[in-house]
Amino acid sequence: MARINGIEESADGMMLSELLDKKGYSKRFIAVECNGEIIPKSCYENYKIQKDDQIEIVHFVGGG
Repeated sequence: MARINGIEESADGMMLSELLDKKGYSKRFIAVECNGEIIPKSCYENYKIQKDDQIEIVHFVGGG
């Protein structure tokens, strides 16, 4: 199981882009960190989630 934003989920073997789509994130307004490293947006389609990955998804919110 992978840990996504602090919650264990069965996402092993899933592509990162698939997970983001499933969760309803707009790739335009997020940043993704996996095991302490930022994943470039250009790699979302090719990054396969592995067992024990620690993934943090940060959603940017505008306002003022």
